[in-house]
Amino acid sequence: MRGFAAIVLAGGAGRRLGGAAKPTLTVAGRSMLDRVLRAVPDAAPVVVVGATPAEPPTGVITTVEDPPGSGPVAATAAGIALLPRDAGDVALLAADLPFLTRAAVTRLRQRLAASTVDGALYVDGDGRRQLLCGVWRAPSLLAPIDRLAAGRGLAGASMRALFAGLDVAEVAWTEPGPPPWFDCDTDEDLRQAEEWAR
Repeated sequence: MRGFAAIVLAGGAGRRLGGAAKPTLTVAGRSMLDRVLRAVPDAAPVVVVGATPAEPPTGVITTVEDPPGSGPVAATAAGIALLPRDAGDVALLAADLPFLTRAAVTRLRQRLAASTVDGALYVDGDGRRQLLCGVWRAPSLLAPIDRLAAGRGLAGASMRALFAGLDVAEVAWTEPGPPPWFDCDTDEDLRQAEEWAR
């Protein structure tokens, strides 16, 4: 497989968690952002958009969407803007995925490499696409970003609107243990993550 970049979306108000910056919250003593970054050690560059530590890890580029808090599509656009022009594949990930692993990302990359689709992402047991747990061909994301920017704009646009019309390979997770797409939106999710991480 060829090299890849990673964009980690670390924004969001965390309203259901009392306004906490979700990426900074810990599971088994490690922040969720750190866990996601450990899942993409071979990505270059790695761009984190949104809430970041005061001193980001070496090699990690940080930025914010414009305007701040304008949603995941605007954040995706801000991340892609910092990738090289010849960027090939890019992992597009939420920063609150405590069980994402390098193996899980590799599976998506392999699925993408073995096909001509625009992207590959995980689906849960009910067939719901996990929109912020996937790997995409960077050029395939640029056209819909431009389309949305030229229309109503990127602020407040949904990820479903971004991916509409793209050819997507859906990948199921069949390994034992917590799924890599499990995210933490509530206190209950955090408690569940801590229990699974024991």
